[in-house]
Amino acid sequence: MTGSPTASYRRLGVAERRAQLIGAALALFAHRPPEEVSLDDVAAAADVSRPLVYRYFPGGKPQLYEAALRSAADDLQLCFAEPQSGPLSGRLTAALDRYLAFVDEHDTGFAALLQGGSVVETSRTGAIVDEVRRAAAAHILAHLQVPEPGIRLRMMVRTWITAVEGASLIWLDERKNPPPGELRDWLVDHFVSLLVTTAAGDEQAARVVRAVLAQEPGDGPVARLAGRVLPVLAQAEHLVPKEALPGAGPPDEALPQRKDPEGVIPEGAGPDGDWSP
Repeated sequence: MTGSPTASYRRLGVAERRAQLIGAALALFAHRPPEEVSLDDVAAAADVSRPLVYRYFPGGKPQLYEAALRSAADDLQLCFAEPQSGPLSGRLTAALDRYLAFVDEHDTGFAALLQGGSVVETSRTGAIVDEVRRAAAAHILAHLQVPEPGIRLRMMVRTWITAVEGASLIWLDERKNPPPGELRDWLVDHFVSLLVTTAAGDEQAARVVRAVLAQEPGDGPVARLAGRVLPVLAQAEHLVPKEALPGAGPPDEALPQRKDPEGVIPEGAGPDGDWSP
């Protein structure tokens, strides 16, 4: 389809025409591998002539693909731009909702981009993808409110972002199963689990966990995760101290004891130093 001359050459400003061509290309790259999209396809989708596409992108398809990728990257970075208020699980949920909606909308292009091997892939396109990853990590670390994150916390966040990318590709390969809401909740659980595991061996992460858990509601995602995990751990009692299992109280030796002025527990007193009735 070439369209009528009036439609094809409707006067647009330079920025507006460039944005129109990028939008048309992005729509095509979203659902077809880049190597299967020609400049003729882009011209037809934008209802303009092929020479006009070259006028704005003299470098041909590689230049147009890079511009379309930059536009998509800008949108993708915004997925993680969430106000830093409320429970962290809620912020992650909102960010992942936007991220998975983007993946759903640009399925084929997203997969081709992350899996690599495209004939139009260059070092610059690879740098754009890495920029998105770094921006996502910076957003997450900002939510953790750590001005100078240590190596373990940085590795934990970058590991999670890699897992999100991998899970998204598998999700597309599995024909978008499970439903996006279930995938989102699983990825939030994954983040919490990674953070808690990191906190077990890193004091900075431990401080972050204490601050994060203090904001989580008793009926929220983190509470539900704990409710599912603790019974699983309870089935391996030989690995978990009894006092850490659900319903277990502190060990007797940890209870405070009342003593007389000479430091002796009175005869007949209970384990906490109180007199038995």
